[in-house]
Amino acid sequence: MNVEKDFKVLKSCPGDYCGRILLPAGNYSDCGACPRGYRRLSTYQCELCQEQPTFYNWLYLLFMATLPLFYHWYYIDYKVTNRQLSRKLIISAVLETMTSSAVTLLLMDPIGTVRLNSCPIKSIHDWYTFLYNPAPNYEDYIYCTQEVVYPLYTMIFVFYIFGILSLLLIRPWFMDGKTDFNSALSTLYAGLYLYPILGVVHAVCCGFIYYMFPYLIIIVSVISNAVHFAVKLDQSMSFLIKDTITSGRNLFIVMIHWLCHAFGIIGITQLNNPVLHYPLLCLVPVPTLFYILTSRLTDPRKLHAE
Repeated sequence: MNVEKDFKVLKSCPGDYCGRILLPAGNYSDCGACPRGYRRLSTYQCELCQEQPTFYNWLYLLFMATLPLFYHWYYIDYKVTNRQLSRKLIISAVLETMTSSAVTLLLMDPIGTVRLNSCPIKSIHDWYTFLYNPAPNYEDYIYCTQEVVYPLYTMIFVFYIFGILSLLLIRPWFMDGKTDFNSALSTLYAGLYLYPILGVVHAVCCGFIYYMFPYLIIIVSVISNAVHFAVKLDQSMSFLIKDTITSGRNLFIVMIHWLCHAFGIIGITQLNNPVLHYPLLCLVPVPTLFYILTSRLTDPRKLHAE
């Protein structure tokens, strides 16, 4: 059903995002920014957004939620040498992310439910409305900056705020004060630095991330997968296979890379054509197998200067 046909067409508003609000008296306001949670229709009224997020939108939110989680995991694995403590901190990072995500979702409209009311996203311009404030006749600007992508922009900032709070409230309970406490404490400090940095990146690059994240996650995961195997001193095929299978840590890392590959493929295709797109998931282990099968061809010990 097209909700726009239920409205009368008003006098046009300049710009792409300026609209008119229906006032209590029954008439409409002057052109301006629509309230949060509203979007301008083609008939220039500001209409309340009550659509459900698309499958791609949920993938984007999942990506933004797991991004700090992967960083926590990487830093914990890099910094903490005590494997028992490392596993405890990894579990802590999972609980922090789940808590932050759940609280953020419950606070979004409609409050107290796991549903989301959202506005449709039509182009990358919707993420940067502050760049499209019109100036009729090249005179004064009409400021129509608003969250057209409601709630995907502010929701991420709310998630980061609760990420900091959950980090401070949950992480200390998993820090062992007897062994490697300084390393565990450094993971907490690293998280406190992480969230402000992610907030700045989101504020500046949100639109590009929204459209590019499936490609970014595939590229980064393929590079990370290669680096994981490249640091091994023994580059023989038999050793790489044995080391991956017998080591719980290495197997976990490889599985995470495979999940990232699958996530990227699903994000790019959105599985719109099951017959064509589901078989693409068979490509998930290809980067790992390709490295293992070709590792002997790039072994520096086999290069001889003439």
